[in-house]
Amino acid sequence: MPTTLSALLFCGHLIAAPFIPSSDDQILEQLPIISNSVRSDLGVLRQRLSSNPEQIDTAITLAQNYIAIGKAEADPRYYGYAQGVLQSWWNETDPPSAILLLRATILQNRHEFENALRDLDTLLQRNPQTIDARLAQAVILIVQARYDEAKQSCLKLIEFKDALPAMTCLGHVGSLTGKASESFALLSDGLNNAIAASEDQRLWSLTVLAEMAVRMGKPEDAQRYFSDALKIRQNDVYLLTAYADFLLDQKRPSEVVALLSEKTRIDALLLRFALAKQQLGSKDLPSLIDTLKARFAASLLRGQSLHQGDEARLMLFLFNLPKEALTLAKANWQAQREPRDARILLEAALAAQQPEAAQPVIDLMNSSGMEDNTLKPLAASVQALKGTSKNYPIMLRQAQHERISN
Repeated sequence: MPTTLSALLFCGHLIAAPFIPSSDDQILEQLPIISNSVRSDLGVLRQRLSSNPEQIDTAITLAQNYIAIGKAEADPRYYGYAQGVLQSWWNETDPPSAILLLRATILQNRHEFENALRDLDTLLQRNPQTIDARLAQAVILIVQARYDEAKQSCLKLIEFKDALPAMTCLGHVGSLTGKASESFALLSDGLNNAIAASEDQRLWSLTVLAEMAVRMGKPEDAQRYFSDALKIRQNDVYLLTAYADFLLDQKRPSEVVALLSEKTRIDALLLRFALAKQQLGSKDLPSLIDTLKARFAASLLRGQSLHQGDEARLMLFLFNLPKEALTLAKANWQAQREPRDARILLEAALAAQQPEAAQPVIDLMNSSGMEDNTLKPLAASVQALKGTSKNYPIMLRQAQHERISN
């Protein structure tokens, strides 16, 4: 992900002068909470690797630990630590399979999707039964809206013993390609019958079902699936982010504050916490915005940044800079094309009065048959802003839906 663009945008408008906290009590960032036992284990592994840097098993275990922390905390620094641990093998064209999978995971986190896919392809050619690699491949292809390829990757999951990953993967793709109702029903039934599924598998399926329900305009079902997912794991960052977005759309900001008040050390969750405070008209919103500025400045100095879609959302809704938000949303769309990425591009294009910038989203919606009750009215507004009388399929489908509803 390019940071120069973000740096220019932010430095020009927000951090031209050094940030100074408004009081000595203002907390800018909280370090990840790591248990003493985990900290001790990491120390032992680091010491062991320091004495023998070529000890591959130790390096793999330490890198896996760092990645687990990075995922739990949504903290890219730990992925960087993992890369450092693997430095002896990082540039090899044909490293051991375990290194390939770890390298692909790190590259995926950095949104270097093509390089990640290359490593995953190599690994799957060696061992087609590596389920983690197959799942990672499918997820990246879905993120990039390469739905035909993603479906083929999902189909290969059928070869594995557990059926739920394949059903979830195929249901996810189907829900984005004009088969939302069918996919929702099949995955719901499949989850109910997957009595032996692991917690990780159930969590993924529940989250996918919740997001399907949101796109289909089924808030009661979405609430039920989000709640069931949270019973499995309350600290999953992706789940918390998706649920907070749902609550914000439902105008339930107090619940967002309660959900995230102890989790704002994670930038994506701090953003949603601030958006909830904005809905509530809270007096502490300026302090939260200052904290976001400071976090952003610090991440830029580290050569890192927020998810560009979140950067665009920050620009649009908290800083009221629609043109800058649109620039970020367009850059984000080049890397990933999930529904939330489509939404911020539509919203930014409307706010910046540049509807033509959102045409790639409308093209994808039309070509894929994507059914999304949040995106449809935004896309219709973009078309209206363009002042065109052309009958786009998406507008026709919306009109048909409205006629049926009435």
